[in-house]
Amino acid sequence: MKKLCRILPGLILALATVGWAQPGAVVVEDWSKHEVGATGIPEGWKGQNWGSPAYDLAVVAESPTKVLHLKSRNEGSMVTKEVKVNLRETPILEWQWKVVVLPTGGDSRKKATDDQAAQLYVTFPRFPSAVRSRIIGYVWDTTVPEGTIVPSQKTSLVTYVVVRSGTKDLNRWLTESRNVYEDYKRIYNEEPEEVGAVSIAIDSNDTKSSAESFMGEIRFTKP
Repeated sequence: MKKLCRILPGLILALATVGWAQPGAVVVEDWSKHEVGATGIPEGWKGQNWGSPAYDLAVVAESPTKVLHLKSRNEGSMVTKEVKVNLRETPILEWQWKVVVLPTGGDSRKKATDDQAAQLYVTFPRFPSAVRSRIIGYVWDTTVPEGTIVPSQKTSLVTYVVVRSGTKDLNRWLTESRNVYEDYKRIYNEEPEEVGAVSIAIDSNDTKSSAESFMGEIRFTKP
């Protein structure tokens, strides 16, 4: 029984990854080319240009693949990768994640508690980018109900979509799927432009607490 308990988490992740090599998919990241043990900003990604990020990030082995391990202690770290995606061709965003520790009292609806253990942002650049870009953030929130769509109270550029909430699915690998094309139209009431970047983030600075999560493969696919 003890041996089965050790094997089961890897087996679940293996089953979740079956069939992911879909023709025509745009793979943002699968971590396969990264060295296990690599820390800090992953190769091919860029760090943020604000705050004091710790970048407590590391590529780790989670059988049968590699993933990014993220930790935060009273700070926030974001890494971004430029990618061009035509949502009319590949509108479905799929990713795998696991959350271990939620920031205490995190609530995306409030500026004072705007922390999440796992965040995946899709950016639609518009000139001038600093004030006109549009960003959808798919997050795992501590308290906000799943399915909630709410503008960030910190920046007008970001709208949150709460994909998971609370503790019921902690320590489990989950595969998520969102139709970004439809989400964009629902939020902005118009056709989306081309995706220009995807970001991964974790933060716990507003709640002055800690957070921990893992991020697996990220890709855009056809319906």
